[in-house]
Amino acid sequence: MQVRAAVLEEFGRPLAVQDVELAEPEAGEALVRLVACGVCHTDLYTASGADPSGYVPCVLGHEGAGVVERVGDGVTLVTAGDHVVTLFAPECGECIHCLSDRTNRCVAIRDQQGLGLLPDGTTRFSRGGDPLRHFMGTSTFAEYTVMPEIALAKVSQEAPLEGCAPFACGLSTGIGAALFTAQVTRGSLCAVFGCGLVGLGAVIGCRLAGADRIIAVDLSADRLDEARRHGATDTRLAGDDTVEWIRSETEGFGADYTFEATGNVGVMGQAVEAAREAWGLATMCGVAGKGETLDVVPRLLITGRRVTGSSFGGVKGRTHVPQLVDRWLAGEIDVESLISHRLTLDEVNRGFELMEAQDGIRSVIAFG
Repeated sequence: MQVRAAVLEEFGRPLAVQDVELAEPEAGEALVRLVACGVCHTDLYTASGADPSGYVPCVLGHEGAGVVERVGDGVTLVTAGDHVVTLFAPECGECIHCLSDRTNRCVAIRDQQGLGLLPDGTTRFSRGGDPLRHFMGTSTFAEYTVMPEIALAKVSQEAPLEGCAPFACGLSTGIGAALFTAQVTRGSLCAVFGCGLVGLGAVIGCRLAGADRIIAVDLSADRLDEARRHGATDTRLAGDDTVEWIRSETEGFGADYTFEATGNVGVMGQAVEAAREAWGLATMCGVAGKGETLDVVPRLLITGRRVTGSSFGGVKGRTHVPQLVDRWLAGEIDVESLISHRLTLDEVNRGFELMEAQDGIRSVIAFG
């Protein structure tokens, strides 16, 4: 079938929206009609050329939600008509990592996915007879996509798919970082650095976990207002004195849990320094640029602080994403306020421009 898709032809250049060919799903795969797709920083990171694992040409996009149209042989996890959220982090349920409660890093299809291929080592997208690679196993900047069934989370049909899209990456990453990676405890004090979608998700996750105090830090007063809407008890404009201020608010010790959601290695350092002496945990959610490093003074660690990374917030996609969507439907998460711009596929590059200008929280592409 012929579909319109946004193709990354060359790093550092705008995406080209064009007609491409999409083959039918093979065994273990499903054809998904996209209804909505968020424009995420990871898409921009790859398009810019900063991602050392990036490749061209490919169909970008990974924060999608849609409806299953058809399935290939042997598919049992989804069926035609199901509403689904796309998962760049699949959950096969059988590999050594899926069977562990310590990680969500499924290894079932990772190698081929990293090459822009589906599990059988081929692509379903093509152009002029030449294969066109997938992105993060999803490629949701397209009217339709084909994905492995283990990379689809079936969600309630009561949930508007436009609001489901942010759960495919940014929102789940932030919420999960608090609930699943850091496992924030009730009554704790948390600090979140960066209040884009991931940071606001971390604020929400800390609130859901029962934190007593949630400090939000950002350069934008508007984003700090959003943080208060979602559960922050304190806000602070970012500056060189941020760590000292947090320590002054905590009898000199620091926050029980800190979360970094900017991708700036300098801010990552602040998150480590602001974590509490003795038991503070600093969780890194942001993606730094190629070749950048995080410098940590060893004394910060030998006095008890810990540093951890968080991939997709520790969320096991097929298990946890439907649960998070249900919490949205129950009124515990205000998703609607996080969607700041609604775009068409032809306006995908505008989504990148809005992101770079820090205009709004999340732009979502709505497919007709």
